[in-house]
Order: sequence, then structure tokens, then C-alpha cells
Amino acid sequence: MIQSSNRLKLIYSYRLPVIGLCLFIFWQSSYPGIISESLFPYEDKVLHFGAYALLAFLFARDLFAGKPSWSLTKIKIIAIAFSCLFGLSDEIHQAFVPSRDASIGDFFADCAGSISGCFFYLKVFMRKKS
Repeated sequence: MIQSSNRLKLIYSYRLPVIGLCLFIFWQSSYPGIISESLFPYEDKVLHFGAYALLAFLFARDLFAGKPSWSLTKIKIIAIAFSCLFGLSDEIHQAFVPSRDASIGDFFADCAGSISGCFFYLKVFMRKKS
């Protein structure tokens, strides 16, 4: 009974936010951009950076909770790789959406955000748990 309760907590508290954000990114990429005029230069890169920082943050959090025997290095590599590859798949997806296009600059922003989000989680939140 306790094992099942912990498993449900892991799913609802850790896994669902990752899945939800992935679905939101995919959904958002399926439509024309909602912002017609940028509020500041490189706004799209900042948005990409932020979304993928959050994705890597949530995924590192999920892995840390769900795989306590894994080393922090393994968690970093997997969380960053997953987030960057999801960013790549998002850019490929956008290449097939009318009025959207794939951008290497967006992919680099996705990867930079992924690295930052993962390291932020592991440095700041792991320090608090220690």
C-alpha cells in the first residue's frame, strides 16, 4: 500500500509536470506565434531559454526523486540530453507548421536553457536538501 502511494506521488508530483510542459510546448508550436510584435530584442530566444530551463529543471527534479540511486552526473546528462533533444524535435516539428519555421538559434537557446535549468536545480535545490 505504501509503495503504491509513493509511486502515485512520484507520478502526480514529478512526472506529470514534465509531461504537461512537453505537451504545452508541442501545442504552442503547432500554431502561429501569439506575439505579433516583440517587446524587446531577442524576445523569442528568451522565451525558448525559459521554457527549456523549466523543462530541464522539472526533469532533473523528476529523476532525482524517482531514481535516488543515480549519480548527479547521470541525472545531469540525461536531463540535459532529454531537454535538448525535445528542443530539436520541436524545431523539426515547427518546420512543418504553416507560418512557423525551424531555427538553429532557437535550438541553441533551448540547449542553453536546458543546461541552465538543470544546473540551477542541482546546485540550488540540492544544497537546500543537504
